[in-house]
Amino acid sequence: MNWMACELHTHTFHSDGSQSLKELAAGAKALGFDCIALTDHNTMSGLWNKDTVEQQTDMNIIQGMEWTTFFGHMVTLGVKDYIDWRPVGPGDIHAGLARVHEQGGIAGMAHPFRPGSPMCTGCYWEFELRDWNDLDYIEVWSTTFAPLKNNNARAFRLWTDKLNEGFRIAATSGRDWHRQEQTDEPLSVTYLLMEEHGGSITDKAVAALSAGRASVTLGPRLDLGVHFCGQHYVIGDAVPEGTSPDHTIELQAAADFEARKEHWELPEQIYTLRFHSNLGMVSEIPYAADSKGCNVTHSREGLRWVRAELWGTIRGVRTMIAFTNPIYFDEPGGAITRNDSTISTDHGTQRLYGYAR
Repeated sequence: MNWMACELHTHTFHSDGSQSLKELAAGAKALGFDCIALTDHNTMSGLWNKDTVEQQTDMNIIQGMEWTTFFGHMVTLGVKDYIDWRPVGPGDIHAGLARVHEQGGIAGMAHPFRPGSPMCTGCYWEFELRDWNDLDYIEVWSTTFAPLKNNNARAFRLWTDKLNEGFRIAATSGRDWHRQEQTDEPLSVTYLLMEEHGGSITDKAVAALSAGRASVTLGPRLDLGVHFCGQHYVIGDAVPEGTSPDHTIELQAAADFEARKEHWELPEQIYTLRFHSNLGMVSEIPYAADSKGCNVTHSREGLRWVRAELWGTIRGVRTMIAFTNPIYFDEPGGAITRNDSTISTDHGTQRLYGYAR
């Protein structure tokens, strides 16, 4: 499998954008992306020359559409035919989700807390979701310099809350890219871990995001792994119930500072790498750009999911720079208790705090 740098929310003049698909693809290529998803509002007409544009620009294009309603916007990827949004009201979004899934597509909640009408018709999510299992992902970082936006912070908290409730929902970023214009604000990238062979780029992207194999960043690509009972698990995997004499796992994380390094800039610094879970933050360690990664030994008791986060300073602001989607654990937990962890990094062995159920 290969990581591919993706922009998953874009528009052309076939909806409210002011760029052609070729201009969009060429602009994405110049920014170091491997693929883009065209998600025009309520139309797929902009994909008419998709194959030609891919050949002309050497850019992979994912087939999509932004389902744009008065009660919320929903990015759909992998749909084959146009799906009419008009019959769906605020209480029956599941009918729309079902039609997306019937076509083999996936659906994500777009910018759920962006101000809505009259500033942006339907941008604020008001649909009633009775079963969150029907939703495939949430766009938690939207527009540029995403982690600084309050509406994105709310979306990120919503995602975390749903993970804590037991729902396995992926998280992505999306620029909501409408026109070719220069910006000096940091751009988010969603990396998808795709199969090398078999199927179209759309099929591979849908499969990767359906499996939760995604990592989001303003700069270096962050990766996460879990080693347990002789097996290695990657982002999106579920660690099965198993037997281990001391019930410990090894959390592994690394940031690739070579990925797209020509297209982002961070000051020299010591970053903070965090492992966050349903039990809260299980460890926090210093991380240098030249580090080869770090390993954390921790109890698996009570863990239902864990993700990695990279924190640091960008443009004079300390914020989250990157995060992974989770690795999950198929094991029920009990009461929360305190436990300790040990880690091995380039800075030596350290004793850390953590919690287990």
